Amino acid sequence: MSQPNRMVEGKVVLVTGAGGGIGRDIALAMAREGARVVVNDIGASVSGEGNDAGPAQQVVNEIRALGGEAVANTDSVSEAVSAGRIVQTALDTFGRIDVVVNNAGILRDRFFHKMSLDEWDAVIKVHLYGAYYVSRAASTHFKEQGSGNYIHMTSTSGLIGNFGQANYSAAKLGIAALSKSIALDMQKFNVRSNCIAPFAWSRMIGSIPTETDAEKARVERIKQMTPAKIAPLAVCLASDESDYANGQIFAVRNNEIFLISQPRPVRSVHRSEGWTPESVASHALPALKAMFFPLDRSGDVFTWDPI
Repeated sequence: MSQPNRMVEGKVVLVTGAGGGIGRDIALAMAREGARVVVNDIGASVSGEGNDAGPAQQVVNEIRALGGEAVANTDSVSEAVSAGRIVQTALDTFGRIDVVVNNAGILRDRFFHKMSLDEWDAVIKVHLYGAYYVSRAASTHFKEQGSGNYIHMTSTSGLIGNFGQANYSAAKLGIAALSKSIALDMQKFNVRSNCIAPFAWSRMIGSIPTETDAEKARVERIKQMTPAKIAPLAVCLASDESDYANGQIFAVRNNEIFLISQPRPVRSVHRSEGWTPESVASHALPALKAMFFPLDRSGDVFTWDPI
């Protein structure tokens, strides 16, 4: 695989949750573009149960068949010690680490008033704690070498909203804030941090109902959005070609790439004498109401078919 001018030639890239879906395609794309890859996956179900070394090793085998370099790791991101071992695998095998792709995830969907503590904890631990633990373990090495790159998977479920995903949405919006904080704190060490909100057909969304003709048609449209569509942006963000992109949130939907807005003030009101509850009710809220945001879900904002 010694072709010239590859985007991430020689970089050591760690991809969590890379045994299938989006993570697998990112790992393969990184390898094709010259990276040495740590393929992390515990081999659990979508809900996070069980473990199997097979998926991670299978992706490693695919990369090696392409002539690339890769190593499998089956540690969990959801505990600090095991997350540290994932990063250590990169150091032990390849001697350094350049890019962390925080992709590992599980789902425990439930309407909020029915959500259990375990369903909340499990999702927060894998997504938000996992992104923190792996990022934190790599941060010391990034600082010492004066370079590093984080790519985190967020979701429009958190950025915009969705039904039945309070745990997942809270974690994914938290990841966006984590990424921005890393970007601010570590830019002086030449470390970057960005997010991708992926739209892709994978086992993570494979439970969408297909009972009616309309539902079946919708799923067929979603299936156009293969996990491989996410990989080009991830590879570019991992490369030095994108060294000016830091603290940003992108979304990928089939052949579309979006830059996602970040919260900023949209309207203000003031009273020189200060506010009372009554004046808030009679003045502030009515004045601000025209700019209130509707209770949108992701699908209410992305209303057109994938392009």
